[in-house]
Amino acid sequence: MATFISVPLKKSSEVDLVKPLSKFVTATYPAAEEQADYIRSVEELNKLRKSALGRPLDKHESSLEILLRYYDQLCAVEPKFPFSENQLCLTFTWKDAFDKGSLFGGSVKLALASLGYEKTCVLFNGAALASQIASEQNLDSDEGLKAAAKYYQLASGAFGHIKDTVLSALNREPTMDISPETVGTLSLIMLAQAQEVFFLKATSDKMKDAIIAKLANQTADFYGDAFKQCQYKENLPKYFYFQEVLPVLSAKHCIMQANAELHQSLLAKQKKRFGEEIARLQHATELVKTVASRYDEYVSVKDLSDKISRALTAAKKDNDFIYHDRVPEVKDLEHIGKAALVKATTITPPLSAKFTDLFEKMVPMAVQQSMSVYSQRKAETVNRLVGTMREATNLCNGVLASLNLPAALEDLSGDSIPQSIVEKARAIVQQGGLQSIEQLIRDLPELLTRNREILEESLKMLGDEESTDSELRSKFSQRWNRTPSGDLYKPLRAEGGNFRSVLDKAVQADQVVRERYNTHCEMIALLCKPEAELTAAIPSANPVKTLQGSEVVSVLRSQLAQLEEVKKEREGLEVEIKGVTFDMSSSFLTALAQDGAINEEALSMSQLDQSYGSYSQRVQASLRSQEELLGKVQASHQEFSKLKKSNSEANDREEVLKKLASAHDSYVEITSNLREGTKFYNDLTEILLKFQNKCSDIIFARKTERDELLKDLQQSIAREPSAPSFNVPAYQTNPAPTAADPTPAPRTVFPPQRPPPPAFTPQAASAPGNPPDNQPQPGNPPPMAPPSQAQGPPYPTYQGYPGYAYQMPMGYNPYAAYGQYNMPPAMQPNMQPYVPYQQAPAPGQGGFPGTPPTQQHPYTYQQQPQHPPHQPYYPQQ
Repeated sequence: MATFISVPLKKSSEVDLVKPLSKFVTATYPAAEEQADYIRSVEELNKLRKSALGRPLDKHESSLEILLRYYDQLCAVEPKFPFSENQLCLTFTWKDAFDKGSLFGGSVKLALASLGYEKTCVLFNGAALASQIASEQNLDSDEGLKAAAKYYQLASGAFGHIKDTVLSALNREPTMDISPETVGTLSLIMLAQAQEVFFLKATSDKMKDAIIAKLANQTADFYGDAFKQCQYKENLPKYFYFQEVLPVLSAKHCIMQANAELHQSLLAKQKKRFGEEIARLQHATELVKTVASRYDEYVSVKDLSDKISRALTAAKKDNDFIYHDRVPEVKDLEHIGKAALVKATTITPPLSAKFTDLFEKMVPMAVQQSMSVYSQRKAETVNRLVGTMREATNLCNGVLASLNLPAALEDLSGDSIPQSIVEKARAIVQQGGLQSIEQLIRDLPELLTRNREILEESLKMLGDEESTDSELRSKFSQRWNRTPSGDLYKPLRAEGGNFRSVLDKAVQADQVVRERYNTHCEMIALLCKPEAELTAAIPSANPVKTLQGSEVVSVLRSQLAQLEEVKKEREGLEVEIKGVTFDMSSSFLTALAQDGAINEEALSMSQLDQSYGSYSQRVQASLRSQEELLGKVQASHQEFSKLKKSNSEANDREEVLKKLASAHDSYVEITSNLREGTKFYNDLTEILLKFQNKCSDIIFARKTERDELLKDLQQSIAREPSAPSFNVPAYQTNPAPTAADPTPAPRTVFPPQRPPPPAFTPQAASAPGNPPDNQPQPGNPPPMAPPSQAQGPPYPTYQGYPGYAYQMPMGYNPYAAYGQYNMPPAMQPNMQPYVPYQQAPAPGQGGFPGTPPTQQHPYTYQQQPQHPPHQPYYPQQ
């Protein structure tokens, strides 16, 4: 009776994990040492997959350990890589474990770009291998029984876990082997077998009959539930696997019920209930006889049957001669209790005892995404503070330039170049002068064009693939059951739209910088000239040397020095603000471990306030100090202007000096803007190249998926019947059982029963020259209707071609055993002469009795010529 059910493994196609994962690591982790470690881990993961799925696995615990370790690694790596169709796209292809396919069509398989699909299939293989290992255990030893129970419960838990998670993991209809109905049934079967192992253990340990009976009754219930599950699900019996399993489940249900009744009868005997003992043994006998008559091909119950028979014979003998106890009906017997000692193993990674995370140092994607958002928030905070200080500095420079300070204080002689102007001119020349600005301006359009080409090429690839997908979808309609490219590419197109808007804004900013350069180009060119030419270009004025010792001049110089000090403090403050660092990964990891999710906004804002709150206060203090000093400078400058003697020459000179000072400030700002623009375009080029790689990767994955789907569609079309279905002749079906026969259990592996011998009328042996009434006549009449009683196997003919029929092999007579020459002489007079199925005679052989004359039709196949009839031929005995 030791027949246990095991599950076959799924087969997977080879997948290269190294290339896509390495590209992601290279793009995400720029640090060389960290990058090298992760790439080595990727290679180890690829080797682990090949070990777990790329070769046949032995039915041993070490093979199961490899499978479970790969499953644990998938669970660990899933949150650390963005596995999806539109990000890190890896297509996994698996074949149906039960569908063996056809000669031309191949087996059913499914390809999905989903790591959840890979996890589900790997866990299915782990459960299947556990069931195979359990079925190979030696159940005569305690170690074997314990191992079998352990692995069956593990298989039951794994199948149950797949049932609960497969639909959410795939987001589409799975293959039948991993559908919730199938794995739910397999989980029940494994649990029933685990309970049976405990029953065998209790039997071998000779535990109390009451306990064994309860264990057996619970086992019978488990098998009954599994059998009902198979019957209720319409798709399961289509599998040949389940057609083989159904009889085993039904047989084991009966066997375990018989065992429960046997041990309960022993308990009844101990309690002096001899009638109950006989009733239970009789019920057990009926159950065993049912198994022996219907399922003997699958399980053997000879030992159990003999044991029950001996017990029943002894019980009847004792009751008839000694006790004379009344034997109750089976329906009146007390129900046997139940005891479930098994429970499906809970699937909680890690399942492998030897598991070590290859990517232990890599933070999960949730933390990476939170870190990315935090970095953006931090950059916005830094840019806001730095931008505020730079705006204040530009405002200060603009106010001083409008007042011609400090040049007005240095130009008291009226005929020499102020020292501040000389220093500004020297600074411009050192930075490259006009040539450097013009070169930067010429480079911007080239950088812009390069970025636009990369972006447009990326979007064009998406558009081409989407149009191909749409054409195939319209061609194959519902058969093209993959995610539409238009839906899949929405995030990528949105990202591309953002890049396009960024480029448009950058073009506008470039135009503003170019216009500002054109405004100050003449004065910047003047500052780039030698000092003699610069002196000649500045108008001279009457000297105002009397103001050199004035108190107003001293106050202005002191106030300007204080402003310079404020600007220097801002430069140092800007360096400090940009240098602030804080590792938020530990905070995010702690939140993820405690709450299962990360409230990024709350954690980030709290940390940013803590890190930059004091700097924000210092920036505001600097702004207030500058505003106060500028007010004082403007008041002092008014007094200074009153002391100066105003004339046209002095005004012209002061206007030129103001323009030169403003030109210097504009040169510095324009140069800074152009360099920032160049850096922006170069950085954007790297980002757009990553975007292009992402698009090309997903398009390559979609192309691979498209080719696989086209191949599957071709195979499915090849499997479809090329002709409409037709009715099966009545003689090819099994006869309906009579009321006296028991209803057989579902069995599909037995050959069909031999049909009964046909009945014949005297006309069946008519002379060869007299054709039957139903023989078609010349003139192409309509096809004959089938006779009400078969005159031999009614092989079909093609309509419109009377006289042509499928030919049977010569000399073959399936009903030879019923011929009159095989019957006893006493019975032969009562028998009608047997006429075998007639066919066209071979060349050189005469026709058979009862053979209708050949009618040649213009559209029929050429028949063999008729010969004179001869005596009937029967196979020689």
